[in-house]
Amino acid sequence: MSVSIGNDLFQSRLNQVLVDSSRAQLAAQRTFDAAQTGDAINLDSVMGSARSDIATVSSSRMITVYRVPGQDFDPAAPQDFESPGLDGQVISDDLREGVEENAEGQWWQSVGFSGSENGSPGIVVGQRFTAGSAGDYELYMGYDLSDQEETLQFVQRTLFVAGLALLALVGAVAWVVVRIVVLPIREAAETSERLAAGELEVRIDRTGDDEIATLARSFNEMADTLQSRIRELAELSLVQQRFVSDVSHELRTPLTTIRLAGDVLYDQREDFAPATARTAELLHTQVERFELLLADLLEISRYDAGSAELETEPTSIARLAEDSVEEMGDLARQHGSELLLVAPGGYTEIDVDPRRIRRIVRNLVGNAIEHGEGRSIIVSVDSSETAVALAVRDFGLGMKEEYAERVFDRFWRADPSRRRTIGGTGLGLSIAMSDTKLHGGSLDVWSRPGLGSLFRLTLPRSPGGALGISPIPSPPTDIESPSLATVDPTERRTDVTP
Repeated sequence: MSVSIGNDLFQSRLNQVLVDSSRAQLAAQRTFDAAQTGDAINLDSVMGSARSDIATVSSSRMITVYRVPGQDFDPAAPQDFESPGLDGQVISDDLREGVEENAEGQWWQSVGFSGSENGSPGIVVGQRFTAGSAGDYELYMGYDLSDQEETLQFVQRTLFVAGLALLALVGAVAWVVVRIVVLPIREAAETSERLAAGELEVRIDRTGDDEIATLARSFNEMADTLQSRIRELAELSLVQQRFVSDVSHELRTPLTTIRLAGDVLYDQREDFAPATARTAELLHTQVERFELLLADLLEISRYDAGSAELETEPTSIARLAEDSVEEMGDLARQHGSELLLVAPGGYTEIDVDPRRIRRIVRNLVGNAIEHGEGRSIIVSVDSSETAVALAVRDFGLGMKEEYAERVFDRFWRADPSRRRTIGGTGLGLSIAMSDTKLHGGSLDVWSRPGLGSLFRLTLPRSPGGALGISPIPSPPTDIESPSLATVDPTERRTDVTP
């Protein structure tokens, strides 16, 4: 607004100045045209009259007249004269050049007149007129714009004050909007975050009949319903956990009795008829499987109840893997597989629960033996600055990706029609995942049909530490070259000695 008003004031004043100077030039020209000049005295007198006429018809008192250069010099012609404040320092060479080259029209220029620190603003208008036999003259008239400058400054001050007032008004409106709308929304967002974090008792404290209050009431009703449902689910889960735990404990006594009776019959099976002997063998096998299932159910119930605890001690994962490979070597050979250990790292002891880690390794190796199709199985151990990893690689049938995503679910089987050959309960991998999470580690699987599977366990070197990148790559590097898939893994066997 300030710039627009300033431009309008200047343009309006410029139009007035141009009209005023044109009128003054016509008055001077008429004075010379009407005069009968014959000598120098008359010419000087006429020039004086012309100056008086210019001062009379115009609003400017700064008048400067120069003879146009390049004319024949006439000693009787009137001399140049300058008004105070309008001299050669104010009138620029560009302006004089424009007036000298054009006999018709007006030329103007914005200037600063002396009299103030930075000079008051003004306009100089230049044009030509003919002084009879004396030749052509340049007429320059100066117009002070101090009044317009004061007007513009007044407008600017007014706009500044109005702008401050408007800014204060906008700030007040913004503050009111924040108080009415934004703060309640922020409160609702913070309450939602606390509710999502598990603080089910939090509510939005809001009264009134506006939309925000309606939203608060709806949110509180939703929180009440959610809290009620969560409590019901928690109570139901607690009942289920207690039921599984109680049933598992109660089954131990009759199972022990059945186990004792079954052992007696199993030890005397050679004295029985073939059918009875086979029945005793089946009873002995199924009772053992039942004991394993009962133990796994008890372990699952501990995890569900959140009562599982670690009993850590310094343990070498590589040594633990050696013991597990040696322990399960006979079982692997019975299924036509050979267990190989590749352990370039992992000998440094870290704080883990050896019982749970050994159970993880047994589950992974047992799963590889059952699905390895009689091919070799490679157990790898390696370490980095932040983690220790153990991987079990088999070259069996493998699984589709959608099956691999569910392999840690309880009692899930990729092929329900496939019979378990080593007496698994269907809970081993689920328990292995729970044991891994209890250590703050990760357990993942890679599998492809026809290429086998890789189960990888990664544990932090220090409890609660960051895992970083696992020392053992997944997918396995042997799939990068098709020829490696057909090579006997014993040819890639490395020494387990560190």
